[in-house]
Amino acid sequence: MDRTAWIVVALCVIGLVLWEFYLAKQMGPRPAPVSVAPGRLSPTATPAILAPSPSPTPVAETSPGVGPTPSFAEKIETLRNSDVELHLTNRGGGIKEALLLKQIAEKGQRVAVNSDQSAPIGAILEQPATPILPEFTVSAQSDSVQFERTAAEGIAIRKKFFFEKSPENKDNYVIEMDVDLENRGDKPYQSGGYFVALGSAASIHPRDYPYYSKLLWYTAGKGLNGKDVGWFAASPGFFGLNPRAARPFYQENIAGAEWVAVTNQFFTTLMVPLTAKATAVWGRRFDIDHGQDQKLNAIEGALGMPGFQLQPGQTYDARFEIYAGPKIYNRLAQLAHNEAEVMDFSSFTILKVICQLLLNFLNLLHHWLGNYGVAILALTTVIKLTLWPLQNQANRSMRKMAALSPKVQELKDKYKDDPTRMNQEMMKLYKQYGINPVGGCLPMVIQIPIFFGLFTMLGRAVELRNATFLWVKDLSQPDILLVIPGMGWIPFFGIPSVGLPINILPILMGATQIWLMAMTPKTGDPTQRRVMMFTPLIFLFICYNFAAALALYYTAQNLFSILQFYQNKRQPPPTLEKVASAGKRKR
Repeated sequence: MDRTAWIVVALCVIGLVLWEFYLAKQMGPRPAPVSVAPGRLSPTATPAILAPSPSPTPVAETSPGVGPTPSFAEKIETLRNSDVELHLTNRGGGIKEALLLKQIAEKGQRVAVNSDQSAPIGAILEQPATPILPEFTVSAQSDSVQFERTAAEGIAIRKKFFFEKSPENKDNYVIEMDVDLENRGDKPYQSGGYFVALGSAASIHPRDYPYYSKLLWYTAGKGLNGKDVGWFAASPGFFGLNPRAARPFYQENIAGAEWVAVTNQFFTTLMVPLTAKATAVWGRRFDIDHGQDQKLNAIEGALGMPGFQLQPGQTYDARFEIYAGPKIYNRLAQLAHNEAEVMDFSSFTILKVICQLLLNFLNLLHHWLGNYGVAILALTTVIKLTLWPLQNQANRSMRKMAALSPKVQELKDKYKDDPTRMNQEMMKLYKQYGINPVGGCLPMVIQIPIFFGLFTMLGRAVELRNATFLWVKDLSQPDILLVIPGMGWIPFFGIPSVGLPINILPILMGATQIWLMAMTPKTGDPTQRRVMMFTPLIFLFICYNFAAALALYYTAQNLFSILQFYQNKRQPPPTLEKVASAGKRKR
């Protein structure tokens, strides 16, 4: 290769290595501990009933430690349906844990939503950065759990948790929380606002990317906003410029959010205030011990609500809808407050629509075929057959371009000192022979949004969790066949330093891509062709640790393209004939 090609390749490799080191940096340093460390939620202090105002408040940093011993015993009540089992605690009067009965985690355990290191879902907090969880009296009915306590100000707080039924009597992950506050005192009570805890969401695997775990909120007219766990980490800056210390928490006043959620790759706890819009969001990053010196990134959150006033004898009512479960698009789309936006497909409408259509079609194919791996192959087949005529036309255009290459090279040699004239003569040459120089790129342009749609959809489809195909045990994860020990020093794949994983599908994807490029007619600038030779390796580098479902799709697509090239090659070679100009045709 010439020097230009080597420079381009070197820059690509350096960029990819820096990207992997950036991701490793996001997953490595942790934010400084804040004033109340995980495990230090105080259940003994008596707080103000509701916060004076949900506005940012500085929090001093202290060392993590063990919280004070509770002065009252914790009492757990269980509320269960066919899909989720709620463990509700009298400490703060909320959901301590939600077990998803149909979602299997490691070692055959059920997936659990929320962590002991964060406040219970639905707890009313004065300041979420310094949470205080008072004791509630709890009573359980056959279909609901109720909490009650009376504070020193004479304000009686009552909470009721119960399930809402799904229209199809499945995927029952929606819980309603009704809150009543009654002023039993003899003085007016004024609240400047309060927070409601969302609980927390954690990475599913230690190697998950930081942007999977995030705090999200949706505002009508403004769309989706959020902060992932990477936002909290310290940053050395770009080559040492503008370094940033770790951020202990995030808090922002917002204008009327329809819902706020904490979410990881496949699961979410999403809360919709039904009687008023949320006016603030709060989030904090922390770690969960995963064993073997591994940590899971986690984020907890809370939503702020507007204030109110209660005269003696008056009651304040608030209702909240909570979705605690897997991010099933079809179920979320049935809800009335744009909850499906938590899928975070894309900020571009066209890509969002493509993701939705592809996911619905994939689920339909799975319903017919019974296996998601086979459904992905069927989806690939449908896409390739739809684009087959267009790709045939593009292949013919590339073969014509290859046949015209000698004449193009003559023009380059003749006008090498005059690039403008060279380009003009080349366009005349293409026009003389009726060739569109970008005709071979049209199918690629069409496939780019489809590829990005599939890339996004396959990375967020909870349906692919634990879905098997041949040797692949989980289509939502890399298909690691074995790990070569002692090679964890290789930084390229964002894998913990336990060894080098051997992922079969990405390797097959790279091999078929090289095969496909070897078959493609040689057109264009030689330097560009040499640089493009490295595309399969760069693509392998990027996709090596992505979901096996994506590598399966791309490998199948490459095989279809190879088959199509073989079919095109069996046709007679194109003949170069000059086309008549418009003036000659008129005569």
